[in-house]
Amino acid sequence: MMVRAEGIWMYDDKGNAYIDGSSGPIASNIGHGNRRVADAMHQQAVTLDYAYPRIGRHALNAALTERLCRLAGKPFERVGLASGGSEAMDLALKFLRQYAVAKGTLNRRFLVSNMPSYHGASIGTLIISGDESLAPFLAGFSVNGAKVPAPMTYRIQPGSTPDSIAEESVAALERTFFELGPENVLAFVVEPVGGVATGCLAPPASYFKRVRELCDRHGVFLIFDEILCGAGRTGKFLASHHFDVTPDVVVMAKGLSAGYSPLGAVLLPAAPVDELAKLTGFNFSHTYGANPISCAAALAVLEEYENYKLIDNAAQTGVYLGKSLKTRLASSNAVGEVRGQGLLYAVELVVDKGSKQQFPHDFNITEVARTEALKEGLIVYSRRTSGGKFGDWFIVAPPLTVTSADCDEIVDRLERALAGLWKRYQEKLALA
Repeated sequence: MMVRAEGIWMYDDKGNAYIDGSSGPIASNIGHGNRRVADAMHQQAVTLDYAYPRIGRHALNAALTERLCRLAGKPFERVGLASGGSEAMDLALKFLRQYAVAKGTLNRRFLVSNMPSYHGASIGTLIISGDESLAPFLAGFSVNGAKVPAPMTYRIQPGSTPDSIAEESVAALERTFFELGPENVLAFVVEPVGGVATGCLAPPASYFKRVRELCDRHGVFLIFDEILCGAGRTGKFLASHHFDVTPDVVVMAKGLSAGYSPLGAVLLPAAPVDELAKLTGFNFSHTYGANPISCAAALAVLEEYENYKLIDNAAQTGVYLGKSLKTRLASSNAVGEVRGQGLLYAVELVVDKGSKQQFPHDFNITEVARTEALKEGLIVYSRRTSGGKFGDWFIVAPPLTVTSADCDEIVDRLERALAGLWKRYQEKLALA
């Protein structure tokens, strides 16, 4: 049981210390116990603790909107605030559907996303997430969706390249549009840099350029899911800032308030928001939307990013961490690949490097990796998705406050954890 946390460290009820090597589920971007953020939340709680957004905006709502639009850049001028990533993605989808209905295009109802992918834990966002293991649970729900292959690049055929795989994925997307009828597709949802579902997949810039062209051609909204990869995690405020492609909608959460208070955001251009306001208005709200205390937390977190140059640190220290992981973990029998960007990396686990063969399903390698890391006082994020069909990995994503010395300590502990993992596998084989 965790009882205390400070900086990159967490402490349990037995006095053991752990490096938070994954920022929780890639959320605690500025580390734990930040007094400036806590003070801002306390001050807001005793000034204006709650205000229902449909009654009227409050000053921090306006201030956070202005700050987010400045950091995100053009064309984003409007922000909807929710109480987390799943709710924010739902908010984005509801907005686009209501906009389509208000414009008289009632046929635009299909949502397309990648397989694998992850976009949230509500019913609606689970349906657009690409996780085959969820199929029995979701059977019978009525959201209209379709999946296309994500441009996964680790297990590719000889002669293929990341760019050719990306082109195949775009071709599959276009085929899906025509199968559904392009005039019936509302939006395509994609993560610019993936998380646990894809093992931090970062497709080439050519992929997003082609996706943007395809969506433009058919009048389909392009949603970038930056719930996990946004807010500086990859070394820029938005992961999409790494390439010259602008989506129609950006969804953020996690690092936006850095775990201090629940918050999600939907970033939109002014035109569709203002047009819908004139047509019907937006008909949906949540009790805790634009919560003043959460807004105070987010504004204080954004101050930390800017005042202490944490996004620059994610870029610079991220390069150091990536090189260290790739160099020092290469000798591990269990590591097939290290990939990622900024301070967001996945370590792909294989039983054989040459064939890229996965560990037996009953060994539950992602859970073994997590528990072996815990034994070494390190928290990593791992969860088998789609039953391991697309691979097995864990994520290393420490707070953006880490130093190169912190990274050295993380990799030291990972080396020992992976040695323990391999030993457990050999013991299993000996008992077979």
